[in-house]
Amino acid sequence: MTVSFLSFSDIFKSGFLENVTAVSMLDIVIAMTLSFALGLFIFYVYKKTYAGVMYSSTFGVTLIALTMIATFVILAVTSNVVLSLGMVGALSIVRFRTAIKEPLDIAFLFWSLAAGIVLSAGMIPLAVFGSVLIGVVILLFANRKAAVNPYILVVQTDNQAHETAAMQYIREHTKKCVTKTKTVQRGNIELNLEIRLNDENTEFVNELADLEGVRSAVLVSYNGDYMG
Repeated sequence: MTVSFLSFSDIFKSGFLENVTAVSMLDIVIAMTLSFALGLFIFYVYKKTYAGVMYSSTFGVTLIALTMIATFVILAVTSNVVLSLGMVGALSIVRFRTAIKEPLDIAFLFWSLAAGIVLSAGMIPLAVFGSVLIGVVILLFANRKAAVNPYILVVQTDNQAHETAAMQYIREHTKKCVTKTKTVQRGNIELNLEIRLNDENTEFVNELADLEGVRSAVLVSYNGDYMG
């Protein structure tokens, strides 16, 4: 009875050892370093253009991580056809439940993934030039402010007569006044108005609140997006 012992290389006759060296160490270092640099650039653009209420530093770190993750995944996929098929099946079952609060955040997520994929595919000039161009476009347009900032004015009055007087006063002291919502209850009328100010002076709100029949007047800065 003959007992044969398999060597380490015999165990991996499928070509595992060859796949280890399919991508050179120099290529890995260059790709991961560049992906980190592009991720930092994307993070910088995100931080400069963020216009939300509360800035999330973890989302910025996520953009860097996504760029690097996409890079090493595509490096592995391009070196092995079998692995690429298995990767497609594995990623198809992944579901992300995190809500995206800002529409522009979606663009940053796709930008990070695309930069990592293009970079790992060996198209370094396209990845660098494309990222710089996208960053410049976002910096130019995302930070543009409207000529006249919109506001939401919430006014509560006692009855219809006082509502009419308040609306007349508001139209006389604003460039534009559009009714968004109106809530009527017994003895109370609430108006939500989108307005454009003549200037940055908001003292007319104080005078509005002093009008007869006006219970309260609240002015809120508004980015122009609304549901309805």
